[in-house]
Amino acid sequence: MSQFKLNHYPSFHATDLEILDKTTVFQGFFRIERWQLKHKLFAGGWSAPVTREIFERGQAVAVLPYNPITDEVVLVEQFRVGVVEHGRSPWLLEVIAGMIEHDQHPEETAIREAEEEAGLHLTELWPMLSYYSSPGGSTEKISLFLGRLTQPVSNGIFGLATEHEDIKMHVMPRKIAMQLLAQQQIDNAATVIALQWLALNLEQVQQRWVTDLA
Repeated sequence: MSQFKLNHYPSFHATDLEILDKTTVFQGFFRIERWQLKHKLFAGGWSAPVTREIFERGQAVAVLPYNPITDEVVLVEQFRVGVVEHGRSPWLLEVIAGMIEHDQHPEETAIREAEEEAGLHLTELWPMLSYYSSPGGSTEKISLFLGRLTQPVSNGIFGLATEHEDIKMHVMPRKIAMQLLAQQQIDNAATVIALQWLALNLEQVQQRWVTDLA
């Protein structure tokens, strides 16, 4: 039986494709581009020219605020238009998230969004991981952070009116959030990944952050 070798992945690199043409076909709140390209094939040689539409979403961050002393997390509830046609409530429970602005670091964006969307002043960020949200047709890459809370916080309504934000902040025990996840009442990717990461790394997080506060 053959074994997968890490040094054999990926099979190709960024130089093993050729961009033949790029055209912007829509420019609004987001941008859509039409690309024509060709790339190397696993069996050898090159593909025929391929045309793909690319959703230029930009880069984003998401942050899950967590209090290691009370074992509570903060999630926000807001309207999401992409869920409307699926026959369920389009108000979702999510981690705090936002787009990275030009010349801004992901950590700066995470801190800014936590204040705008939940009125929180995070004292420390713990990088979780980053991932491509839908690489088959979008350039978006999301960086996830765990945000450290050292003081109790209260529920409230936040968001920027200039950005049509109407955001309800919920403080809840981590175990309740995990129950909602198990019941599939939390079903958006960033929140699912962040809660699962915290579950996998909970002991390490509590050891470091609780020790720091002792």
